[in-house]
Amino acid sequence: MTDANAIDQALARARGFAARGDDDAARQAYVDVLRLDQTHFAALNELGTLAYAGGYRSAARTAWRQAVLHHPNNPMARINLANLLAEDGDSATAQQHLQAVLDIDPAFPEAHQGLARLLGNLGDPAAEEHWQQGFHGHAVVTQRYRGVGSGVPILLLVSARRGNIKVHHWINDRLFAVTAIYADFWDPAQALPPHALVMNAIGDADLCGEALSRAETMLAHNMAPVINPPAKVRRTGRLDNAERLAAVPGVVAPRIISLPRTAVDKAAELGFPLLLRSPGLHTGEEFVYVGEASALADAAATLSHDTVLAIQYLDARGPDGMARKYRVMFVDGVLYPLHLAISPDWKVHYFTAAMTDHPAYRDEERRFLEDMPRVLGETAMQALAGITAAMGLDYCGVDFALGPGGSLLLFEANATMVVFQPDADPIWDYRRPAITAVQDAVGRMLSQRIAGVGTGVRDL
Repeated sequence: MTDANAIDQALARARGFAARGDDDAARQAYVDVLRLDQTHFAALNELGTLAYAGGYRSAARTAWRQAVLHHPNNPMARINLANLLAEDGDSATAQQHLQAVLDIDPAFPEAHQGLARLLGNLGDPAAEEHWQQGFHGHAVVTQRYRGVGSGVPILLLVSARRGNIKVHHWINDRLFAVTAIYADFWDPAQALPPHALVMNAIGDADLCGEALSRAETMLAHNMAPVINPPAKVRRTGRLDNAERLAAVPGVVAPRIISLPRTAVDKAAELGFPLLLRSPGLHTGEEFVYVGEASALADAAATLSHDTVLAIQYLDARGPDGMARKYRVMFVDGVLYPLHLAISPDWKVHYFTAAMTDHPAYRDEERRFLEDMPRVLGETAMQALAGITAAMGLDYCGVDFALGPGGSLLLFEANATMVVFQPDADPIWDYRRPAITAVQDAVGRMLSQRIAGVGTGVRDL
């Protein structure tokens, strides 16, 4: 047997294990290939893909870096590595890899797509050329299917310009064969690919208006079940939510005014302090506290959008002076507690909160996750049920605090709430069952929707 034959057989064995869902055996088999040839491109690239799918981001990064090192002119490893680096916040290195791909092939669509997102996030006008080159004529992407036989075909609607639900953790690529469509670049004259279910992952009504409008048109004659219909998502912008959810008993929603940045002085009618933010952004991006009228102009100057949202400040501090933000997910009409973040800052996000250094705060969060009704009380629980009904979405979440009399102080409610896994530190073990419960609930919802109509494939 030649070395080439041994490599081919080891690679075939690795791919066979991967197709059958035996990831541990597949990883070992790919390592066997690399023992025979440590520079083997397919083994490095596919090992990286397998690691990424399993949540082993560091291992994926290592495999793809080796693939780039030994095969610098192969674009796919650079694309995979660049996408991972961009997700991890290393935009500069990601951009270098994407530009290197274009130096090899100036028309490579995935490189233009990646640069469009990176430059768009930076507000760089050069992004527009990459949007056009990356997505026009490339609006349909067949994602990798790793199952045996034919998977259940899902149509995944996404926006090219951010604002999507992060679905890759709970769409099982060994059960579902996914075709993604960038709705904002879709040609409405085309027929939709065959599908048994539509998953609308376009989640941000403030950011993705065009994509949601095109998605509605796209689905006008669709007969398959739709998760998160675009028309319902469209009604979940910050301003719309504040107005309609304020009518839900037990909900205290902030007043929100949309203003041209040049007329920001009119925000003073909300009283002080107040908050300013750019629409369509999350995780505290372009979101500022304004304590008095004299600070309005300077605060508005820090925002990049011509339109700003002025938001009434809701005090989320407890008796201990710490601000609290609860997150609850809604999946198919059922409430699932996800996390509680406690912070000395008014801008509360889990990744900047004080949870790591304070066992008492983690114990408070654990009590919330284990017995949400007791911690929140009847008023807030009824308010959550009312928000679920008013939103009408199959999947979404709400961030809030507790107010006077057990009322619910609403921060935001939308479909783009992130369900993220904590790191491997055992101090977070108490959080893992709650996260698993949400992911399992989504899996059940997808399976039940398909089971309700059979697996008949629709081509509309």
